[in-house]
Amino acid sequence: MRTVRQLLEGKPADVFSITPDAPVIDAIRMMAERRVGALLVMEGQRLAGIISERDYARKIVLQGRSSKDTPVRDIMTAQVVTVNPSDSTEHCMELVTNSRIRHLPVLDGEQVVGVLSIGDLVKAVIEMQQQDIDHLQRYIAS
Repeated sequence: MRTVRQLLEGKPADVFSITPDAPVIDAIRMMAERRVGALLVMEGQRLAGIISERDYARKIVLQGRSSKDTPVRDIMTAQVVTVNPSDSTEHCMELVTNSRIRHLPVLDGEQVVGVLSIGDLVKAVIEMQQQDIDHLQRYIAS
């Protein structure tokens, strides 16, 4: 089973973030421009939360709030589920499934070193399954 560290090595190192005081509309624009579904909310180098398209839909759109006048801190998820570089892909899949989330910030101590999406995890699982299939086919053919 691959580790979070190995998954991060195979993807761009970009981590997109916004400050808690920024208006929600800025977060939505950034997500659209970067083609991501969530942004880390950072206070300096400290992870303060995460804001996702789901937060926007549920806490702005459905509640009739203004994305121009509402700061990110008012709708972000402050209790962030995180992983560390030594965690396994399997552990991450369990977390996203059980927590019903789509993004996992990766912390090495207190420092953010990356973000894994559910898409990254599914891709890794598919690759591992394909390797198993290839190995079994070679075994059967020999």
